[in-house]
Amino acid sequence: MNPKPLFLFGTLRHRALLDAVIGVSTHLRISKAELSGFALHAVAEGPFPAIVPSQAASCLGSLVEGLTSSDLERLAFYEGAFGYALEDVVLTDGGLARAYMPEPGRWTAKGDWSLDDWVRDWGSLSVISACEVMSYMGKRAPDEIAAMFPMIRARAWSRLNAAQGKHDEQTLRGTVDVQHHHRTYAQYFALDEYDLSHERFDGSMTQTVKRAVFLSPDAALVLPYDPVRDRVLVVEQMRMGPLARGDKTLWQLEPIAGRLDPGETPETAARREAMEEAGLSLGALHPVAETYCSPGNSSEFYYIYVGLADLPEDIAGVGGLEAEHEDIRAHLMPFDDLLKLCDDQGAANAPLVLSAYWLARHRDRLRTTS
Repeated sequence: MNPKPLFLFGTLRHRALLDAVIGVSTHLRISKAELSGFALHAVAEGPFPAIVPSQAASCLGSLVEGLTSSDLERLAFYEGAFGYALEDVVLTDGGLARAYMPEPGRWTAKGDWSLDDWVRDWGSLSVISACEVMSYMGKRAPDEIAAMFPMIRARAWSRLNAAQGKHDEQTLRGTVDVQHHHRTYAQYFALDEYDLSHERFDGSMTQTVKRAVFLSPDAALVLPYDPVRDRVLVVEQMRMGPLARGDKTLWQLEPIAGRLDPGETPETAARREAMEEAGLSLGALHPVAETYCSPGNSSEFYYIYVGLADLPEDIAGVGGLEAEHEDIRAHLMPFDDLLKLCDDQGAANAPLVLSAYWLARHRDRLRTTS
C-alpha cells in the first residue's frame, strides 16, 4: 500500500534542503497544494516557520508523492530532532495527506514567513547543517541532535565564512585528495579524522597520511581601549587548554571573546560579547587580524579587533552569561602595563599579545584622532 503523500509547508520545500535530508529526490513527484484551517508564521525562536490552527486562513505548500520507506525514515529522523511529528491532514481540495506538525505551544508565532526570503538568508546554512544532522542518523537520538543543533549551525556558518576568505593569496592552490573522513567525537565541539594525500611543491602527491582536526566555530575577539585614559580592559576566566596541558595557571587574561552566532557578522558578535561579558558599549572597531588560532590542528578562526571605549574606574567587575556558565572578571590596565606584561612573556593568550602589539603600533594615531 502506497503511503499518503506528504504536505510540506516550511523549509523542506527548498529542494536543496530536501535533497540534503533524503538524498537524491528525482524520483519524487512534487506539486503545489493548499491546506485550509491553518496559518503559516515565522517563529521567535529561529529562522523557520510554524503552522498554527486558524479557521479563516489557509497555507500554501508542496505535495510530495513517491516517497520510499528510506525517505520516510530519514525525514522522521530529521523532523524528530526538532519536535515535529506526522499527522493526517485533509487538503483544501479534499485530498488526504500527512504533514509534520510541531508540538502545540513549542514555538512562538511572530509575523509572516517567506520561503524566498528564508532561502536567500538561510538556505545555504541550513543545507550544510542538515548534512551534518543526517550524518548522525543511526548514531544519535533526536533529542541529542536538538541539543547539538546550535553548534551544528555555528559550524555551518563558519564554513560559509571560510568561502569568503581573503588571506594567503600567494600560496599554493594544490590538490588535496581525501580518501576517508570520519567524525570521532561531537558534542559542543567536534573532532574529525582524515586519511588524505596532498600535492607537494614539486607537483607530486604525498603518500596517504592520517590527520585529525578539532572543529570549533569562528570567534570574534575585541580588546577595549580608552584612548583618553590610555588604558585597556582585559577579562579573566578559567580555561580548559591550560588545565589539559597541566599548567599551574588555569585562569587567563585575554580579550573579550565569543563565537559568531549563525548569520552574525564578526563586528556584531564583538559588540554583543562586550556587552555580555563586561556590560560595555563599544565605539569604533579597528581590525587587528583575521587568523586561524592553530591551523595545524584546529578549524577555529579568529576575527580580532581593538574597540574604542569609555573605560571609567567603575567599569571593571564580574560578569558573563549565567546561561552559558560564564564567570568572567574584568580588569582595567594602563596600556604600558599591558605592553610590559607581553614583553616579559607574562601573557599566555596569543590574541591578547597580538592585540597589544597592534595597539602599540597604532596607539598614537588612535589617541590623536579620537
